[in-house]
Amino acid sequence: MELKKDINAVSIDMLLIVHSEKRRAAQGFQGIGNGVRRWQKLEGNDLHGTQLTVEVHPRDTMPQLLKKFSLAKRLQGDKNGNTRPRQPGGKDAHAYPWDRSSLKSMSLDLRQFEKLDLYASQVTAKSGLDELVSDLLQEAHTDLERVRAIWIWICHHIEYDIAAAQEKDRQAFKPTDILRTQKTNCDGYAGLFERMCRIAGVQCMTVPGYSKGFGYQTGQSFSGEFDHAWNAVYLEGRWHLVDSTWGSGLVDTTTSKFTFLYNEFYFLTHPALFIEDHFPDNKNWQLLKPPQSLRQFENNMYHKSEFYNKGMLSAHPETSMIRTVNGKATVTIESCAPTLFMFMLNGKQEHGLLSLRKNGMKLEVYPPTMGTHKLQIFAKGNSDIYSSVLEYTLKCNYVDMGVQLPAELHQPVGPSWFSEQMGIMKPSHPDPIIHTSDGRCSISFSVEEGINVLASLHGDDGPITEETQRRYIFQLHWEKRTELKVQLPHAGKFALKIFVKKRQEPGNYIFVFNYLLCCANTKVNWPMFPESFGNWGQDNELLEPLSGVLPANRNIPFKLKLHGIAKVLVKGQDTWPLTLNHEGYWEGSCSTAGCQEVYVMVLENANHNFYSYILKYKVNAQ
Repeated sequence: MELKKDINAVSIDMLLIVHSEKRRAAQGFQGIGNGVRRWQKLEGNDLHGTQLTVEVHPRDTMPQLLKKFSLAKRLQGDKNGNTRPRQPGGKDAHAYPWDRSSLKSMSLDLRQFEKLDLYASQVTAKSGLDELVSDLLQEAHTDLERVRAIWIWICHHIEYDIAAAQEKDRQAFKPTDILRTQKTNCDGYAGLFERMCRIAGVQCMTVPGYSKGFGYQTGQSFSGEFDHAWNAVYLEGRWHLVDSTWGSGLVDTTTSKFTFLYNEFYFLTHPALFIEDHFPDNKNWQLLKPPQSLRQFENNMYHKSEFYNKGMLSAHPETSMIRTVNGKATVTIESCAPTLFMFMLNGKQEHGLLSLRKNGMKLEVYPPTMGTHKLQIFAKGNSDIYSSVLEYTLKCNYVDMGVQLPAELHQPVGPSWFSEQMGIMKPSHPDPIIHTSDGRCSISFSVEEGINVLASLHGDDGPITEETQRRYIFQLHWEKRTELKVQLPHAGKFALKIFVKKRQEPGNYIFVFNYLLCCANTKVNWPMFPESFGNWGQDNELLEPLSGVLPANRNIPFKLKLHGIAKVLVKGQDTWPLTLNHEGYWEGSCSTAGCQEVYVMVLENANHNFYSYILKYKVNAQ
C-alpha cells in the first residue's frame, strides 16, 4: 500500500462484522440495547471473543501500538510474549444455579470504592483516550481499581444514543467520536470500555449476545442478529462480567429520553445472575458450570436487576408463565430482610391478597376474567421508591365468582412485621381473612404508647359511603389494647383498613394494613354504630346501646365507662341522668318517645355548667 508521508498512524480494530438489516428498538428501564451486528463465524475457526489490531503507519515512524507499550502499566503479555487475552476456561466458571453467596463474582466491599468513585465520576472528558485514562488512573493503584474507575466514568458520562440505536444501518461508533459527543449505543459502550481497559493495562473483551432488556416479552424466542454487547475483564486470575450500558441509566419509553441512573448490579455481576438477561454468542463467556442452552435462557425466569438490588433471594414459581388452579395463582418471594411489596394485575392494584412475611411475601391472585393477564410485582427495599422486580404472565381458564375481592382492598393484608414497626402488636387475629357468620366481629391489638389508630370499612356494594364508612366500626380502649367492634351492613366481602398516626405529630394518618372480612349470611343487616364526637376519649368504653339507630317509643338502657367525667346526661325529648356504679360504669335509661335523635352529654368539671356532646343516636320513625 502506498501512503503519503504525512499520514497519521491509524489503529484499526477489525471485529469481523457482518452487517444486517434488522435492529431492535432502544433498550430502556432494565436493558438499554441496540442492534449488534452478529460476528461472522469462520468455518473451522472459533474466533468469537478475539480481536485483530492492524496498524498502518508511514516509514520511519514509531507505531502507535509500540508507543502505548512505552507507557506505564500497559497490557502485559504472558511469559512467551503473547498478548492475546486468555480464553475463559474451567477456573473461570462459577456454579449454576446461584449459591446466594454474593451478587458479585469476586469478594468486594463497595465502601472501599467511595473515594475512587467520587474522583472518577468528576473527571472531565478529554480529547483523547490516553489522556482520559491517565487522569482516571491517578487514584487507581490496582487492576480492580483501574477497571472500577473506567466503569464509573463511563456510567456517569456517556449517554445512551436512542436515535442511533434505532437506525437500521449505521457506522460503528469510534471511541474518539464517543468522547466528543458523549453518546453511543451498547456496542459503543462495550467498545469504549474495552479500549480504555486495554490502555490501562487490563485484559478486556467485548462479548456480543442476546439480552432480556426493554421490549422483551415473557417467553419470547431469540434468533438472528445479536441485540446487545457487554464486556469481560480479567482480574485476579479470573474473567468477570460487566455491562456499562445497563449500568449507566435507563430510557423512558413514553418520552424516549435517557436518564442517568447508576446501577451497581452490572459491575462484576455473578455469572449465575448475569445469565438471567445476558446470553453470549460463545457459551464459554457465560462463565458457568454447567453452561446454559439458549432454550434454557428463553424459558428461565427473568429476575430484573432490582430484584437482587432490593435484597430478593428467590421467587416461586420459577417459571414466568403461571396457569391458575381453580381460578387462583400463588407467588411467594424470599428476601434477605423484611421488605415492603405491592403488585399490579393488568395495571391495577386489585384482585389479590398480598401478605408480608418476615423475609418475603405471599401473594394470591384471582384474575377476574379468563384469558391472559399481566402480573407485576414491586418491592421497596431500603429506598422510598417501589421498583418492578418481577413479571409473570397468568393463564386463567376458570374464574371463581365467589372470590370477588373488594376494589378497596389495598396491600398488604393482615398484620405483619410492618404493623409491629408502626406500633400495632399482638393482634387477636393474625390471619388476614376473618369469617363471620352473624356479620359481627371484634378485633383487638396492643398499641404503642403515643399512637392513635383509625379504622374504616369498605365494600363494593352500598350503603357504605365515604361519610359512613367509619360508622360500622366502634373503637374501644382497655388495658393498653385497642378493640374494634365491627358490624357489617349486609353479606359480602369488606376491606377493614387500619391507619395510625403519632399523637404529637402533625399530618395525616398512614395506612398500615387491612383485613378481609367475609360474611355469607344474607340475613345480615346491621345498622351503624352511634356517631362519636371529638370529646369521646381514647379510653372510653361503650357497652350499650351499640346500635346507632334506636327504636321509637321505647325505654333504652345505657351503660358506658368514661374517665374524668363529673356528670353524664342522655337527652331526647327529655333529659335523663346516668349514675356511676361501683364498677365504674355510668348506667341509666331514657325514653325515645317524641324524639328523632338522642345525645349523650358529659360535664367534665363539676364547677362548670357546660356539657359536651360525645355520642349521637338516630331514632326510627314511628
